[in-house]
Amino acid sequence: MLASSSFHLPPANIMELQAVLMAAGGGSRMPDLTYKTPKPMLPVGNKPLMWYPLNLLERVGFEEVIVITTKEVQKMMITDPKMKDVKMKLDVVCIQEDGDMGTADALRHIQQKIKTDVLVVSCDLITDVALHEVVDLFRAHNATLAMLMSKAHEFTETVPGQKGKKKTGEQRDFVGVDQSGKRLLFMANEADLEDGLSIRKSIMRKHPRMHIKTGLVDAHLYCLKKAVVDFLADNKSISSIRGELVPYLVRKQFSKTTNSPKIKEDAEDQNQKTVDGSTSHELLISSRDELLLQLAQERSCWNDHRGDMSEAYHGGKLRCYVHIVDQGLCYRVNTLAAYIEANRLAPKLFEEPAVHPSAVISERCQMGSDSIIGAQCQVADKTSIKRSTIGHSAMVREKVKVTNSIIMHGVTIEEGCNIQGCVICSNAVIGRGADLKYCLVGSGQQIEPEAERTNEVIVGTDQLMEI
Repeated sequence: MLASSSFHLPPANIMELQAVLMAAGGGSRMPDLTYKTPKPMLPVGNKPLMWYPLNLLERVGFEEVIVITTKEVQKMMITDPKMKDVKMKLDVVCIQEDGDMGTADALRHIQQKIKTDVLVVSCDLITDVALHEVVDLFRAHNATLAMLMSKAHEFTETVPGQKGKKKTGEQRDFVGVDQSGKRLLFMANEADLEDGLSIRKSIMRKHPRMHIKTGLVDAHLYCLKKAVVDFLADNKSISSIRGELVPYLVRKQFSKTTNSPKIKEDAEDQNQKTVDGSTSHELLISSRDELLLQLAQERSCWNDHRGDMSEAYHGGKLRCYVHIVDQGLCYRVNTLAAYIEANRLAPKLFEEPAVHPSAVISERCQMGSDSIIGAQCQVADKTSIKRSTIGHSAMVREKVKVTNSIIMHGVTIEEGCNIQGCVICSNAVIGRGADLKYCLVGSGQQIEPEAERTNEVIVGTDQLMEI
């Protein structure tokens, strides 16, 4: 049962959108975890990672979701007991596992299934944000794009195998919004700004006051017009939603079109037009309610801006919006640090028993209230488990201490071990008396008895070659 009740969305809004879950990513930023387990099926709080966005969609009223994934993930979905909790119809579409297919490519792949506007969600999103915050923006402004962003997180937990290593700082996004903080006016990555931050005159003419924000993270949740999916079908050069499609749509809001007043474009606008070509008109395909919306706008005194006599939206037909999360939980689990943080927070998301009914726990085991014990686990006498997650079918022998760690499915920890700040991947065996601190142990690895390992990544030689 969900601990929060902030997920209600009127069914009428839900029925107007088709939900699409992107679940084919390989988890390239955390290869030590995803070597044997695909990212969508990584256990977070003893549930597959993809279960969280599916559960989010189900709670707000979706009855069907198109799941774009691989055959390997599809097979695991069928056998995973937690996936059976999902009551929605899952229309699974498999793509090639070794194909170099981006998120926009995947959306293009299912174009024939898309009959209306879409809500696209990544499988690695864990959030308690009310989805109607994004959908309301999309509907109220008849937007082409509405997306979700959150403030960047500083993870406090020590990451196994990385203590003392210099962090490689990610390049920032520069996000420009209007005075309401909702209209998305500008977006560029630091890597693309070698010559400095430059704002086009066509933007400043219509929005002379723009707030530039940094420290934001794209949550990879988008509402998109059906026309955008149709546009992708005819523009195969766009491969990524986040990296190419979103910046393109944001930029195109202020490009000259046949529907806007004829004004002299500045040189930068003209150069951009050469790059983008003339395909922007395909994005202005009228919806079934376009005439009614136009009539309402003409007869209304409402305007989206102040300071001039221009009509609402300055006559623009292509509009992009963003909801920025100020409070609440919003994580993309796409790094090892984020994965550890997600497991720490998972027990707080749902009101469920900490110990699965099928687990066998000794009465002489000391277990903290912030730990989770999975199905068919066996935990012996004189053990201590604090701030940790123990996966299903794991075996913890006598006199073992597990602190602040993630123990995945089928792991065996022999007598007298001390496990602190570690991630132990599925089916690993930790030998008797071993002392592991801030280590990542790969799937199926065996740690010798009495071993003392600190701040190491312990994986097989074949896995090292793969990396």
